[in-house]
Amino acid sequence: MKTRLSGSLFILFMLSASFSFAQFSLSGEFRPRTELSHGYKSLAASDQDASLFTAQRTRLNALYQSEKVITFLSLQDVRTWGSQPQLVGNEDFATSVHQAWAEVFFSPEFSLKAGRQELVYDDHRIFGNVGWAHQARSHDLAILKYQGNISLHVGIAHHENSNPANNLFDGADAYKDLQYVWFNKKWDTGSLSLLVLNNGIPENTPDGQEVNYSQTMGAHATYPLGEFKLAANAYLQTGKTATGSDLSAYNLLLEATCPRGITWGYERLSGTAYDDTKNKSFNPLYGTNHKFNGFMDYFYVGNHFNSVGLNDIYAKYNYSKDQLSLNAHLHYFSAAAEISADASNYLGTELDLGAGWKISPEAQISCGLSWLFAGDSMEIIKGGDQSASHYWSWLMLSVTPNFIK
Repeated sequence: MKTRLSGSLFILFMLSASFSFAQFSLSGEFRPRTELSHGYKSLAASDQDASLFTAQRTRLNALYQSEKVITFLSLQDVRTWGSQPQLVGNEDFATSVHQAWAEVFFSPEFSLKAGRQELVYDDHRIFGNVGWAHQARSHDLAILKYQGNISLHVGIAHHENSNPANNLFDGADAYKDLQYVWFNKKWDTGSLSLLVLNNGIPENTPDGQEVNYSQTMGAHATYPLGEFKLAANAYLQTGKTATGSDLSAYNLLLEATCPRGITWGYERLSGTAYDDTKNKSFNPLYGTNHKFNGFMDYFYVGNHFNSVGLNDIYAKYNYSKDQLSLNAHLHYFSAAAEISADASNYLGTELDLGAGWKISPEAQISCGLSWLFAGDSMEIIKGGDQSASHYWSWLMLSVTPNFIK
């Protein structure tokens, strides 16, 4: 008995000593969301019924951190309720790896982070984690970082699959090659970020596979002006599209957040007119596009690429007190390029309403309701019936427990 007690105390001592130099946490996420929609992402037909479904994201996250190393593993399951039988056997891809990366610190300022990871920069316009979508977005790449009085990140990725020996990429989506440099400087009164991104999309030709590269270059800035907070984006795109055509496009955003939670803004994403011979449509690439141009996702959420672009004039109101949060967003949409010789550029107006209630630090319930009032020209680019009712509502429970901390 004495030997067993001594052994247990020794193991406990060793564990205590190791955790004094390192930290480990194990957390989870349980997030079911029910959605009711009629005309979500695209106009409904006149005789179309509304859809109702519940989907859920479940995650298990493990984080380890020591003086020189940080590692993170996030396992994820995304499913629609009812898509799996009650008596379920083993299934391929039932659980996937959302993130699996390690970051090694050569010094307090310099580090290398490699593996599958989310990329989030600035306001999510070019790189975002798309957290609203249950599956979210992550990348396979390596980042060399400097974090001092400035931040400087250099990211690089080269993708292969199926048969890496032949150097032909037939991957699921996105890019074959990607390189970017991100610079950020913060002051007490504002911040400035610069981004240069080289994005390579493979194209199969009779002579083999070519990689079409586009370049996205621009800046994101924030600056307080009295009681107002100003934010601005300016990006240019050049090079080639995924199909090899010439690209010349731009994105501009100007936003002012006022006292009492009111924000006014304007964003323009250039587009290609019906009579253009060159592609002028801006592509926000890997951003969290659900965040920007209306919650009904009519624009740039798996759609509206290489199209007429977008002008978005918007007003947003956000309120929070104690456990309660409320928001209301109003968007006025028009095409940035001519749809046809005689079509109006007006596309529609969208109203988004939302509310949330924080039950505890690890549990929250939220809901939302959106309407789109479509113009005649929305029917030209989206199909469907612009005179039908277009709405979307949702109810979501989010629970994020810390199992070990």
